[in-house]
Amino acid sequence: MKTKKIVITGGPGTGKSSIVKELERKGETCLHEISRQITLDARKDGIEQLFLSRPLLFSQKLLEGRLKQFHEATAFEADHIFIDRGLPDVIAYMDFFNTPYPQTFVNTCGKHRYDEIFFLPPWEEIYQSDNERYENFEEALKISSYLYKTYKDYGYKPIEVPKDSVEKRCRFILENL
Repeated sequence: MKTKKIVITGGPGTGKSSIVKELERKGETCLHEISRQITLDARKDGIEQLFLSRPLLFSQKLLEGRLKQFHEATAFEADHIFIDRGLPDVIAYMDFFNTPYPQTFVNTCGKHRYDEIFFLPPWEEIYQSDNERYENFEEALKISSYLYKTYKDYGYKPIEVPKDSVEKRCRFILENL
């Protein structure tokens, strides 16, 4: 049985992590966002914001981690697995920050395909900053548009998740698999 890889994506502060945690609570198989862990690991090494100080290194680590998740998802014996952000997110952020990246980034995203993309639109009422989220809401809006465009450019048809309670958003996702 082929496990469907389903990405939950969207700009910062759109509720991705809350939705993934709720899906997991409901018994769904989920893989969590890894960028915060990369940021925390860099802080242990004395680098406050790895993405800001060495964006290509940060993005390379992120691409490698998401590629590892992609392969891990294939090993699960489940009908589907939810993944908090996918490989094209790396490209979208690099493009947003106008940071050059090697062709291997593009090749990796093109070669490793997800089955479904659920896109969470910007939502100012739930947006919050924290120690790892350094974007303001205006930047989050722009990042969101880069994410949507990047997935479209890779041939995906993202399904927009309505702004609603976490429970109703999860129900929408499960009903639209």
